[in-house]
Amino acid sequence: MLPYLVRRLLIALPTLFLVTVMVFSIQRLLPGDPALALAGEERDPEVIAYIREKYHLNDPLPLQYYYWMRAVLQGDLGESIRTKAPVTEMILQKLPVTAELAVLSILVALAIAIPAGVLSAVRKESLLDYTANVIALSGLSIPNFWLGIMLILLVSVHLGWLPASGYVSPLEDLGENLKRMIMPAFVLGTGLAAALMRQTRSAMLEVLKADYVRTARAKGLAERVVIYRHALRNALIPVVTLVGLQLGGLLSGAVLTEQVFVIPGFGKMIVDAVFNRDYPMVQGVVLFTATAYILVNLLVDLAYALINPKIRLGGEAT
Repeated sequence: MLPYLVRRLLIALPTLFLVTVMVFSIQRLLPGDPALALAGEERDPEVIAYIREKYHLNDPLPLQYYYWMRAVLQGDLGESIRTKAPVTEMILQKLPVTAELAVLSILVALAIAIPAGVLSAVRKESLLDYTANVIALSGLSIPNFWLGIMLILLVSVHLGWLPASGYVSPLEDLGENLKRMIMPAFVLGTGLAAALMRQTRSAMLEVLKADYVRTARAKGLAERVVIYRHALRNALIPVVTLVGLQLGGLLSGAVLTEQVFVIPGFGKMIVDAVFNRDYPMVQGVVLFTATAYILVNLLVDLAYALINPKIRLGGEAT
């Protein structure tokens, strides 16, 4: 296990380096000048010169990258050009909000996808199977922002069941927090649920044909025991992989979902940063997100051994 962890961490380092180069370079290709945006409508030349000097905007790009990376390696993601606040501090303020939305979305997706996928596989080519596939395709096809707006109109405006937008910390009022987060979590989790449902169905269909499942049935075990104790456990391995791979999509979907439901998380912060040419903020958020994505996928690989103890990471013998 330890050699595998070391190997994966060594692979992650060049990946993170490429991410820093890409986000730094692409950010500079965007039109607009952060010094002009920050100087306001008056655009005093002395103020603009001071801003350029302070944030090294007059230096060559490789030198600017060196200054940024040197600070990052010291644990400093820089200072927001717009708000003057440390980027790390702002990320830590917004992180719990987006993390809560992501966790609730995954829970919603798993609660829908796994039972639907198992039932669809067990009752293959039945009305239930066709219905589940149609719903899954709909979930993959419907854009998050459109679904969010339609749910606000139906659930909040017409029925008045849930608040339309806003955020309340769970530390202040847990019930109000869940009321405001359940709809965004459902919207964000719908696409993931559809993908997980199809993956669960495919994996279950393969596993149900395996010899050990036929052996379990031949021993006279109840069908429910065969499905949930023997088949589902192995079928969950590709599902766990997909959850890790979909994290990037979940975070990008959170950008739109947080905008629609006015949730003060990563999404709203990075959109504001891009429009204001706030280079340190955009770079810090993307770097933090990429690091989290790599770590989550590493944890997903480790979860294999927990789901199926017969698996030994790194190709070692059982």
